[in-house]
Amino acid sequence: MQSSAKNQIIVAVVGLIGSGKTEAVARFTERGFGRVGFNDVVLKDEMPRRGLAWNEKNERAVREELRAQDGMGVMAKRSLPKVESALRDGKNIVVESLYSWDEYKIMKERFGEQFRTLAIYAPPEIRYKRLAARPIRPLSLENAISRDYAQIENLDQAGPIVMADWTTENIGTKEELLAAVDKIIDAAQKKL
Repeated sequence: MQSSAKNQIIVAVVGLIGSGKTEAVARFTERGFGRVGFNDVVLKDEMPRRGLAWNEKNERAVREELRAQDGMGVMAKRSLPKVESALRDGKNIVVESLYSWDEYKIMKERFGEQFRTLAIYAPPEIRYKRLAARPIRPLSLENAISRDYAQIENLDQAGPIVMADWTTENIGTKEELLAAVDKIIDAAQKKL
């Protein structure tokens, strides 16, 4: 089923951990896009409902339980009302934390050409240095490699990345990434 709000665009930012997705999503919101985070299903809906404190162990347990019960597309299915509400409000949408191939297919089936993806790519050695140096939840080299494998093998994360409508490489400065994202936002808005 296709959405009736055809004059807006929905862009999911995809890529492996440490690629720069968070910075790109922030730029979209600075440029007026509404944000829908698929991870909010766990962090803002399920964990508070269950009275669980945020920590990596609780987050992972809830996320894995939801996917085991309702399939790999559960985050997209539960986020559809938020996306549709934002569209009714006249907003373009940026989707954060779309990971699985099932999530991609749900969005593509529901919104057709209105739904686009931007893949942010950075080589592993650059991402691993960023992950080791990040102030919140830094990752060791072993943990970063393990996370990559888990996201590719367990989440089918490669599909949305390789099917991206736009791809940008993030190997330079933050300013260079934001300039590349600005060009993509401009291109996306011209398609409207």
